[in-house]
Amino acid sequence: MITETDLTLLRRCVELASQAVDAGDEPFGSVLVDAGGRILAEDRNRIHTSGDGTRHPEFTLARWAAENLKPEDRSRTTLYTSGEHCPMCAAAHGWVGLGRIVYASSSRQLGQWWAEMGVPDQKVRRIAIEEILVGAQIDGPAPELADAVRALHARRHGKA
Repeated sequence: MITETDLTLLRRCVELASQAVDAGDEPFGSVLVDAGGRILAEDRNRIHTSGDGTRHPEFTLARWAAENLKPEDRSRTTLYTSGEHCPMCAAAHGWVGLGRIVYASSSRQLGQWWAEMGVPDQKVRRIAIEEILVGAQIDGPAPELADAVRALHARRHGKA
């Protein structure tokens, strides 16, 4: 279940996704919070600006958590993100031992939006997080944010 607090943090993810578009990247942004709701780290997509296809914000935050948090603290985090994790990011989330995931838009929605916009599909198959992670608490999508996320993808791909 997505709460008002979750929506506030998801809106921050959408802001980060907008910053990614402004910088020439795909619209994805993520925020990692501790058990008390304090923001520990945040990032946006940086694949095009860096030339590194692994610079997804969820993957970056998993790396950050592995380097900066004890395993028991990692398991009590929540990772908020503008879009459902790709397979790489879901695996990193699981291997590092992060806690709950909350996402604004799903991989299925992204596929539908891109098809409608005529955007070529990615090189990696979209797979629901639940197909990759075992026993994870996952909440999403957030219908309240679908239009905002879709608009960012349209802007990024010149379809606005």
